[in-house]
Amino acid sequence: MGINLSKGQRIDLTKTNPGLTKVIVGLGWDTNRYNGGHDFDLDASAFLTDANSRVINDLDFIFYNNLTDPSGAVEHTGDNRTGEGDGDDEQIKIDFSKVPAHVHRIAIAVTIHEAEGRNQNFGQVSNAFVRVVDEETNREILRFDLGEDFSVETAVVVCELYRHNGDWKFNAVGSGFSGGLAALCRNFGLQV
Repeated sequence: MGINLSKGQRIDLTKTNPGLTKVIVGLGWDTNRYNGGHDFDLDASAFLTDANSRVINDLDFIFYNNLTDPSGAVEHTGDNRTGEGDGDDEQIKIDFSKVPAHVHRIAIAVTIHEAEGRNQNFGQVSNAFVRVVDEETNREILRFDLGEDFSVETAVVVCELYRHNGDWKFNAVGSGFSGGLAALCRNFGLQV
């Protein structure tokens, strides 16, 4: 069983787990019943940023239309359009040994597809979590349950993995944004 983190907590990944190079970042959620008549499609994405939290190259933004970055370090395993069932709904695989030198942080976010048109927000999402699993042993290293502190937000930066003195660390961010994926892209310096 992995370590349970709370919002704002930071933890070592590679220093306390020697030999850890490949992880799976699993994201999961449930949607509450509502009468909007639309499916609830949540999407995971990853922003590979420099030290100033800016994405330098458009291809360093990983989402359902760009599943792998040019280095092959970060790979989205594909879009899940319903969030049905237990376990991870979407996964992002990271190979720390391949992450290019210009990438200092990997921010992981979840957004609601077409949230405004469908009148949906994170207030209608429950049991959202992120977990980090050692890909080679399938051991869960850590888990962060986001809790229910969102209402009108349509995008959430769930966590970030970042370099620190040659090691990789995990930060449980859990900060919400209004304006969906477009607002997140602008936040990380991408033109929308």
